Amino acid sequence: MPGPRYAFLDGPTPVAMAHRGGAIEHLENTFPAFEQCVELGYRYLETDVRVTSDGELVAFHDSTLDRVTDRPGRVEAMPWRDLQGALIGGREPILRLEDLLGAWPDVRFNLDIKAAGVLAPLVRTVRRLRIEDRICLGSFSDARIAAARRVFGPDVCTSLGPKGVAALRLSSYSPRAAGLVRIEAGCAQVPLSLGGRPLVDERFLAAAHARSLQVHVWTVDSEAEAAGMLDLGVDGVMTDRPAMLRDLLVARGQWTGA
Repeated sequence: MPGPRYAFLDGPTPVAMAHRGGAIEHLENTFPAFEQCVELGYRYLETDVRVTSDGELVAFHDSTLDRVTDRPGRVEAMPWRDLQGALIGGREPILRLEDLLGAWPDVRFNLDIKAAGVLAPLVRTVRRLRIEDRICLGSFSDARIAAARRVFGPDVCTSLGPKGVAALRLSSYSPRAAGLVRIEAGCAQVPLSLGGRPLVDERFLAAAHARSLQVHVWTVDSEAEAAGMLDLGVDGVMTDRPAMLRDLLVARGQWTGA
């Protein structure tokens, strides 16, 4: 497989990535969660990006505060001053994305774009911090992925959108479908299964690697599943259990963190 085309992917594999800062072992998307992952040696962190009504980017997954904080309300309908009083798990404040991105200069961030309104302030933030080589952008929306590629340009890594993943899966079974996969991404970030069926297998990996795409699998929270994916040869694993994944990789001699 040819070398990576993006600085975000130029590190050793398999990449260990802490999903929302390790949402099973820690309070998700909080500074202490990410800090503990960095202390474990993680150099790849995954988080979600939403925007407030006054344009502040926050590391927050849900569209509303209700599930994880002590207050109700829609994130996009509230100004930052109102979100500052909400506590995740009743303990930790919502984290401004800029504070997270600026905390560790040697850490790379996988950013899940949760709304179209995120893009304009995200471009400004990334360019101000000069961290284009330390981010990868993903989304469950093909439109948001396409927009991100337009506004950020070719130097920022993106993952395949849902249609790209589907085309890659199809091409792994039918060579005639190979032209359906548009290679503008650096990686395919995919779930373990889709529609109740396993998604990542030897054919899928071969199809991705033939197109210089790394394959990162999410969200892998059992040791058995993680070992199975590593045995298969995936390039990265996202987990809500960062301590579990680190210990497994150390035991296998595959730990690539600090």
